[in-house]
Amino acid sequence: MGVLSQTVQFHPDLLKKYDRPAPRYTSYPTAPMFSQEFDVADLHQAIATGNQQKSPISLYCHIPFCESACYFCGCNTIITRNRRIVPPYLDRVFQNIDQIASLVDSQRQVTQMHWGGGTPNYLNLHQIKKLWSKFRDSFQFTEDAEISIEISPRYVDRNYIFFLRDLGFNRISFGIQDFNQQVQEAINRIQPEEMLFDVMSWIREAGFDSANVDLVYGLPHQTLATFGDTLEKTLGLDPNRIAVFSFAYVPWMKPVQKNIPTEALPSAEEKLDILKLTIEKLTNGGYRFIGMDHFAKPEDELAIAQEQGKLHRNFQGYTTQEEADLLAFGATSISMLDDVYVQNHKTLKEYYQAIDNGEIPIAKGVKLKPEDKIRRDAIKQIMANFTLDKNAFSQRHNLDFDSYFADVNEQLQEFVEDGLVVNSPEKIQVTPAGRLLVRNVAALFDAYLNQDLKPRLSQAV
Repeated sequence: MGVLSQTVQFHPDLLKKYDRPAPRYTSYPTAPMFSQEFDVADLHQAIATGNQQKSPISLYCHIPFCESACYFCGCNTIITRNRRIVPPYLDRVFQNIDQIASLVDSQRQVTQMHWGGGTPNYLNLHQIKKLWSKFRDSFQFTEDAEISIEISPRYVDRNYIFFLRDLGFNRISFGIQDFNQQVQEAINRIQPEEMLFDVMSWIREAGFDSANVDLVYGLPHQTLATFGDTLEKTLGLDPNRIAVFSFAYVPWMKPVQKNIPTEALPSAEEKLDILKLTIEKLTNGGYRFIGMDHFAKPEDELAIAQEQGKLHRNFQGYTTQEEADLLAFGATSISMLDDVYVQNHKTLKEYYQAIDNGEIPIAKGVKLKPEDKIRRDAIKQIMANFTLDKNAFSQRHNLDFDSYFADVNEQLQEFVEDGLVVNSPEKIQVTPAGRLLVRNVAALFDAYLNQDLKPRLSQAV
């Protein structure tokens, strides 16, 4: 089978063989390891450590509201058209910001901020500015901070886009999922082609540094032909990055998916064919395969960082931010510090109640053990850069890699025999044939992975 690009090969038999549940590794330990027994004092200590080290900060704000339900969605959302829900939510978010900002050294600098959802542009312009000002007043931003927002194309106009850019957002992303009307109707997300091209033209006109789009494959009524058309139109939009997510049908976890007509879902074989076509079209269209489900133009900082072996991964996906402490605000959002992860309460009732009681609204969390940090580093190197330098790793952690990970070396043998990995005395290298299965390789370093978790995980492909 030939190479589809310099960075990835497609082998259907191997993809079928290894298509089993695996974490996405936006963190390690993964979210199922978070405990309600978490001690908030550990969060205070982690922030204090970041203060001493003057670690840069990344901010995340979750806006959970949507006007209507997208049936494919796996995000934590609240579906309502009652805009009166926003002011009490923002009031609690502001208090949440005050709680955390009071613990953070004012000299520490924010290098990245992202607003996600839900639908951040559910907020009106006055509310957007109010929340923006709260963050700017509470933290110190670098002049070149990367500031991004997710939007729904259905609820913006040219004025809204220009307002976001004038305020200071320099990156923007929006979901397309699929251009085909039949698919859009089946997932309850109608977005005419003209609307999507209008939104992208406004983004370009407003001067955003980067515009990213999301596609989803495996949706009802998708075929190789229809998704090929979606890919052509997406290339016509010319975004900086394209994320192409595999639809995971998990109605036992996301009840809204029960609205999906399962008889219209593509077969496993057709889904693999769609993935192959996606890689071919996007790589031939000038995009680099970054990993898992992300593509970027060669001049994009993600592609450059990966070439240099400096790409990283956190709860926001692939990033060039390394040692930044991720501080997250809003219901269900996850903060990620050097040795502590915490998740806020998911329901508004619990989130509001904690804040009204003067408590940081943490539902659960985990404090990393020294071994967790070692394994996290290994998983991060494999996931983000497809390679792990054993000597550099051994020096960083003061250990002998092959002795410490003797069990992993043994399990890697099957991957080596299948041509997915090269395991030399110097490094572990994921081959072009193994890149679509990088989650499986990373999972070998996961000390927590067991049968109990697997029903909660999506398939690797």
